[in-house]
Amino acid sequence: MRHVLSAVVQNVPGVLAHISGMLASRGYNIDSLAVGETEDPQLSRMTFVVRGDDRVLEQIRKQLEKIVTVVKVVDVSSQDYVERDLMLIKIKAPPGGKRSEIRELADIFRGRIVDVGPDEVMIEISGKENKIEAFIDRMRPYGIVELVRTGRIAMVRNTPVKPEVAPNGAAPENSLRKYVKQK
Repeated sequence: MRHVLSAVVQNVPGVLAHISGMLASRGYNIDSLAVGETEDPQLSRMTFVVRGDDRVLEQIRKQLEKIVTVVKVVDVSSQDYVERDLMLIKIKAPPGGKRSEIRELADIFRGRIVDVGPDEVMIEISGKENKIEAFIDRMRPYGIVELVRTGRIAMVRNTPVKPEVAPNGAAPENSLRKYVKQK
């Protein structure tokens, strides 16, 4: 079973090496890994994709939570979430008909041509893993020169907010109106 884990960690040198070393020493393989700063520059978010049953997932969580620099670990895949991969792909594209076909396919997949050379184009595309894989398959006949992908990133969706009800049963006053009235 595939699990997406998100770990908020302190943004200090050596955290990535410590965590990946810990997972490797216990025999856990990371299918995908993405790390980046959060809205707080002192924290980073690491998004892992790992495979295993619930027992393996629980062991990984426990091991991560023991690490001092780990602030929080969440099993994103157990919730309603959005995930994306990002890819840059360079394709052989001599001027003419082939280049037009490649541009049309990029549009269909909602990709963007980000660089054009004399005989090749570079396309940026993001989406779910199966979309990225399908695009790669469509580009193979044209000739893939180079390809680079990020690890998966994921974020839990918002939970629906129940509307507030005033004590008298009426809907509460709009907070924007309250702000404007105070000015």
